[in-house]
Amino acid sequence: MRDKVLIIDDVAFNREMLTEILEGEYAVITADDGQKGIDLLAEHEREICVVLLDLIMPVMDGFEVMQIMERRGYLKQIPVLVISGETAVDIERRCFDYGVTDFIKKPFDNELVLRRVRNMVDLFAYRNNLEERVASQTMTLKNQYEMICRQAKVLEKRNEQITDILAEVVESRNLESGEHVKRVKAYTRILAQELKKRYPEYGLTDEEVHIIESASAVHDIGKIAIPDNILLKPGRLTDEEFACMKSHTLRGCEVLGHIEGVWDERYRKYAYTICRHHHERFDGRGYPDQLEGDAIPIEAQIVSVADVYDALISERCYKQAFTKEQAFEMITNSECGTFSPKLMDCFRNAREAMESVSREQTVS
Repeated sequence: MRDKVLIIDDVAFNREMLTEILEGEYAVITADDGQKGIDLLAEHEREICVVLLDLIMPVMDGFEVMQIMERRGYLKQIPVLVISGETAVDIERRCFDYGVTDFIKKPFDNELVLRRVRNMVDLFAYRNNLEERVASQTMTLKNQYEMICRQAKVLEKRNEQITDILAEVVESRNLESGEHVKRVKAYTRILAQELKKRYPEYGLTDEEVHIIESASAVHDIGKIAIPDNILLKPGRLTDEEFACMKSHTLRGCEVLGHIEGVWDERYRKYAYTICRHHHERFDGRGYPDQLEGDAIPIEAQIVSVADVYDALISERCYKQAFTKEQAFEMITNSECGTFSPKLMDCFRNAREAMESVSREQTVS
């Protein structure tokens, strides 16, 4: 458990003051020069939750300490707060370049010091825990997929088995999903087939339509990394919560990137681009890369429309379901973001088929 604060400062008075401020909540260890601080870091690496570091010290100064911490990978796990007097802008900039989290100014304000340390410890603990969860879940998924692949008797079905399990993982976390993934796959197939027929310039084949349909199942796999209090929040998300929610596109790509040797490269490419870009918008106002127009992969554009349509007509923890008529008008009138005119042409032409899918899912 990380519960120790390491203070590295050659001034005894500073060490004593900071120890008195923090020892009520943390175990405090101290060093009076940079080399001793590095030695304590090596000894207590898994227990130290934050380092308070002076810059000007004998034997080894603060910048040398940060260089070693960076080289050994400590800065990724342990926040550093620099103890400073009136620090010049170029010095602060240099500190931030190393990865310093914040500064504690002299003379010390007891309450401010304690709050800064608490905030940094809590932030890094949350981030490190999230990364550990993602790594653990990714390893579990990888093992499951490898087992499925070994057991698979029909090579053509292998990719579909993988994506279906990924989709089930998301549904097990996101209680409101229900049959969302199955409906999105059906809508994706309808739209892709319509695009293939009406706009041959995209060069879609029947095989690619099938791959896009199957790969659409993993569009929200990154939500396994979103905390429950955000993923299942019934009310409006704050800006910080929404930023975390948006990160599911990139988190999903991280998960997919760890799954190697399981599916063929083309299938992996479709799954990756759909996962990353299904929230891009044709006018460049989407995320995460603000791609514009046909710079957005067509498979991601297709899944984007399918996903938005199903989200509108489904009840969610934060909203009631819209009618199919309302959803159709909202999408075609660009009330839910801007989509490709060609894709909207396909959407209008496929309206009856898509509404039929939603009726069948409701009955079943």
